[in-house]
Amino acid sequence: MTQANGHDPWPGIPNGWFAVAWSKDLVPGEVQRMHYFGQELVLFRTRSGVPKVLDAYCAHLGAHLGEGGTVIGECIRCPFHHWHYDGDGTCTNIPYAKKIPPRAKVRAWDVVDRNGMIFVWHHAEGKPPFFDFPVMPEIGHPDWTPPRYFDIEVAVHMQDMAENNCDPVHFKYVHTMDDAPESEIEYGNDGYFMRMISRYATNARWGGVAVNLERDSWGLGLTSVRLKDIPDCGLLLYSSTSPIDQGHTCSRWLFTVTNNLVDTMGEEFIDGMMSGVQADMRIWENKIYRARPVLCEGDSFLGSFRQWAQKFYSETA
Repeated sequence: MTQANGHDPWPGIPNGWFAVAWSKDLVPGEVQRMHYFGQELVLFRTRSGVPKVLDAYCAHLGAHLGEGGTVIGECIRCPFHHWHYDGDGTCTNIPYAKKIPPRAKVRAWDVVDRNGMIFVWHHAEGKPPFFDFPVMPEIGHPDWTPPRYFDIEVAVHMQDMAENNCDPVHFKYVHTMDDAPESEIEYGNDGYFMRMISRYATNARWGGVAVNLERDSWGLGLTSVRLKDIPDCGLLLYSSTSPIDQGHTCSRWLFTVTNNLVDTMGEEFIDGMMSGVQADMRIWENKIYRARPVLCEGDSFLGSFRQWAQKFYSETA
C-alpha cells in the first residue's frame, strides 16, 4: 500500500537503543518533556542521579508529568494532584488517600546512561532489550580531548540516515571524493552488530595518508566511526540517530580526538564531518522512501543493509 501522494509508506519505528538526551544536560532533580517514537514521554533524574523515563500522562486524570512535574527523592510528582511515581512507573503515594489503586501505574522504559548520552530501549511489542552496546573507552580518557557535541533534527525516516553508512558510492558524488572507497562489511552479536570498513586516502592540508574508516553499528540507531591506521593517533565520532516519529529524526554527534591530533587533523575531521552532514541533509529532506528500490551491481552493500535492517522491526510496526 502506498501513501496518497504515490510514495511508498515509511517503515515503522524500529526496535533498539536510541539516545533521547545528552547526559550533561540532565542534572539531579531535573524534569524534561520529550517526544520520541511517536509518543509523549517524561525524562527525569532522581536525587541519587539515576535517569528515568516514563509515559508522560498521569494515570489519574491524564496530566502531563513533564509540564510542572517535580522530582521528590527517587520519584516524580504529578503537578495536578501530587501523585508520586517511582522509576518503575508505580504510584507510591497519593497525599489525600490511604489506599493506592492497583491500576495507578504508568509505563516505565528501560534506560541506560552511557557514553555521554541517555538511551531508551524501544520495542514495538514492549519486549525487553535483546542486545547491548559497549562503553566507548575514548570518551573521558585523559589522552583524548573533551567531547564536542552536535545535534540536528531532520525531516526523514531514521532508516534513510542509517543507510548512508552502507552507501560508499555516494561519497564520490555527494562528498566529492575522488572515487568510492573500497569497502567490506561483516556482522556479529547474533546479527545485531554490523561493521563496515572503508579504505581511502585523505587529502588533508597536513598531508595525505591512507586510512581505514571503521563504522560499527548496534542496531539502526547507534554508530561509532573511527579513523584507523594513523600511528599513535585516534579520532572518534559517536552518534545516535533516534526516531521522533516515522518522518522525523534527531541525530546526536559526539566528537573526540587524541590530544596529539587536535591541532592538526582533529578540527579538520570535525569540520569535514559536519559539512558532509549538511550535504546529506539536502538529499534526506527532499527524498522519498523506496520500499523496493531498483538496485544495480554497485549497490551490494545497500541490499545487504536492507536485509539486516529487517531484524529490527516487529510485524506490528
